[in-house]
Amino acid sequence: MSDTVPSRDSTTLSLALRVADLPNREGVAFQVLPDTSSRTELAQQLGIRKLRKLTFTGALRPDGRHDWRLDGMLGATVVQDCSVTSEPVTTRIDVPVVRRFVRKMPVIDELEVEIPDDDTIDPLPPVIEIGDVMAEALTLALPDYPRIEGAVLPESVQDSDDAEPERRNPFAILAALKDPQD
Repeated sequence: MSDTVPSRDSTTLSLALRVADLPNREGVAFQVLPDTSSRTELAQQLGIRKLRKLTFTGALRPDGRHDWRLDGMLGATVVQDCSVTSEPVTTRIDVPVVRRFVRKMPVIDELEVEIPDDDTIDPLPPVIEIGDVMAEALTLALPDYPRIEGAVLPESVQDSDDAEPERRNPFAILAALKDPQD
């Protein structure tokens, strides 16, 4: 891309780019830096404690005659509950984001289909919402089970006094039912 590439910026969770209005030769650069209230809104949607920082920068470029390719970098500092202790855990996320918006998606007319290896392909909509791409990428990058340093799950947890100390073999139980001892 040349130095004269148009740029679009946003301080909210939305940056809608109409495909019909995009420059066909050089594409468009973008930068999404949501303000505090937008980050708070997204944190609530994602069910996390806090979203301290969030940036999404990159470019949307033509990819052939009718398709578009988004290359971006997502950076975020998130605070989640520890999966063991529920204490706050801060995680830094820096991940590349690639999406390809194609005009003609492969037609699938079989009942059972294998998942394609390329998970970056999406159908080309009339409007590409950069904020949605950002939110999806952040959702996928969040740790599933964040833990504070030193938090360890107990080996066994027993909720009641009548819990069996060891599990009995189910085949031994069936054998005892079949041949009751008198």
